Amino acid sequence: MKDNIHPKYVDCTITCLCGNVIRTRSTKDKLNVEICAACHPFFTGQQKIVDTAGRVERFRKRYADAGYNQKK
Repeated sequence: MKDNIHPKYVDCTITCLCGNVIRTRSTKDKLNVEICAACHPFFTGQQKIVDTAGRVERFRKRYADAGYNQKK
């Protein structure tokens, strides 16, 4: 067996943007995440409205003059 091939395994603090702190072990000592089980809509039961209609309309308006959808 080879010596000194495994990474250091230390206590890790994972911090979410919502303020939730999770302590575990990892090769890193600190991690920052944007979303966790405490604030994710799937786990909380709250739904988040995504404005996909606005994005589609903005896309169509932006590329309407390009002529991609026109028949020759």
